[in-house]
Amino acid sequence: MLGFLFGFNARLGRLHFFLATVALAVLMTAICFAIAMAVLRDTSPGMIRPDELVRNRAIIAAMVLFGAATFTLQSMRIRDIGWDPVCVVPAWIALMVVDHVVAGRFQAWAIGQEHQGTAVGALVNLVLMLALTFWPSADSEGSYAGPFQSRTHAASPSLTNERLVRVSQGASRPTWR
Repeated sequence: MLGFLFGFNARLGRLHFFLATVALAVLMTAICFAIAMAVLRDTSPGMIRPDELVRNRAIIAAMVLFGAATFTLQSMRIRDIGWDPVCVVPAWIALMVVDHVVAGRFQAWAIGQEHQGTAVGALVNLVLMLALTFWPSADSEGSYAGPFQSRTHAASPSLTNERLVRVSQGASRPTWR
């Protein structure tokens, strides 16, 4: 069921991933703008406290919507690359959690005072986002091993091609080998 909910079984190509990410960013910017206008209509900007914003249900709903949509898009793109999102996504999340803990524990390793991560975590995030954006799609069977290997298929015909040849030659029953 999670495969259909988060797009673990769906595939999304490079261009579609990029365009969907841009569209999601535009949509979330509009949602955040609408929420900000609603909050600022009732109170002045100097009277807003950050702890009150965290309790706002609209902001929490927008965060959940944005997180689920991003998670789904990335899972669909990871599947299209030929990787297993059930393995890649938890490893990515675990690495980011460890990076956050390390940055909090060792302040000298953090990128900055306001930032809650290290340079290693930022580099891993950059590499993974570049891979999602630019890595070529795997073939339909999902047997794509790496970016430098040829995607030409072997000389052996597929099962579908064998059936088409058999039907075109007038064979009504499959021949057992």
